[in-house]
Amino acid sequence: MTLSKFTNVKITGSVCVVPERHIDIDDEIKFYKDEKKLARNKKILGLGTRHVLPEGCTCIDLCEEAAKVLIKDLNIKKEEIDTLIVVSINHDYIGNSDACILQHKLGLSEECACFDMSGLGCTDVVYGLWVASSLIQSGASKKCLVLEGSSSSLISDIRNRNSNMLFGDAGGAVLLERTETEMPSYFYLMSRGKDWKKIATPAGGFRFPIRKDIIDIETLDAEGNVVHLWDSIMSGTDIFSFAIETAPKCVDKVLNLAEKTHDDIDFFAIHQANGQIVRTVINHGAIPREKASSQTFTKYGNCGGTSVLVNFCDQMKGKKYKDIMFVSFGVGLSAASCILDLENAYNGGVHYFKTPENIPTREEQIKEWIKFIKREEYKGG
Repeated sequence: MTLSKFTNVKITGSVCVVPERHIDIDDEIKFYKDEKKLARNKKILGLGTRHVLPEGCTCIDLCEEAAKVLIKDLNIKKEEIDTLIVVSINHDYIGNSDACILQHKLGLSEECACFDMSGLGCTDVVYGLWVASSLIQSGASKKCLVLEGSSSSLISDIRNRNSNMLFGDAGGAVLLERTETEMPSYFYLMSRGKDWKKIATPAGGFRFPIRKDIIDIETLDAEGNVVHLWDSIMSGTDIFSFAIETAPKCVDKVLNLAEKTHDDIDFFAIHQANGQIVRTVINHGAIPREKASSQTFTKYGNCGGTSVLVNFCDQMKGKKYKDIMFVSFGVGLSAASCILDLENAYNGGVHYFKTPENIPTREEQIKEWIKFIKREEYKGG
């Protein structure tokens, strides 16, 4: 258990980006043998539209776009950003820092400290804000850019109607900086590592690399959904139980730390796992219904670690507020909550990422990497 209070950290602003490409659940009726089941899922889970990346793009592209929007909207001097943290489980490359790649793409100073945080999935943003706040409070950093990217649509086969229908993609950017004015923020973090297999991706890391022997393997789960060994697998019932057990606890813990009540919070940004889970967390956590929403899930799907930030940017854009609580739960298993003073913070809302022209094909990427290996025509970047 970790309880933390910071006094000299302010959030200057935040913004989210989703792909312009989107899928409506009604467009996928061909994947359902039972139309009544689809109708039931729409009603119970709140299925609607999800925004998904085009082939050849990754969540790092969404992070880059979110950062550029925030830097422009806030008129930030890039040379003043001294720390860049990328929190994501969906990396472009194994063994490389996405933060370093984005430092180059964003034109940040070479004296900017860049590093990744990984492996926490849907609790990414809260943990990332906690680390950034710690660095700033300690004096190690004065202006920190936190980026979160989720390409959740790519973690399962489109034929998998247990999971694929839930997930959308998003990128988010948050700028934090030092303030001498006391501006308290509060965090509660917990983890339950014994249940790590409840959300896991078996193949793709060093423990179980992807090799030719598993490329053609397609297995079916208990309900007949197609699963590959490099897909993310999830025990839905267990995760539901974990969420409704830990999320209300996270709410109470951080409220007690801050010596606040539900009435003091203007909005509860709850991880948009699905509509049913969000509604259950609201009920079990005694959260006023007018202060939380599952509508972001219906509009954008479950955007993984970016979810709570998308929920806040979407639902509170253009509204007046002060204290906001983020509540998240997922991979690890982990759960986290925080209370942030966002009264004067910029809310850039949710933007669309326009699909780039001339996205490199897989064949072009193969040729480019072979050229690099042979030290042919490489000029950096």
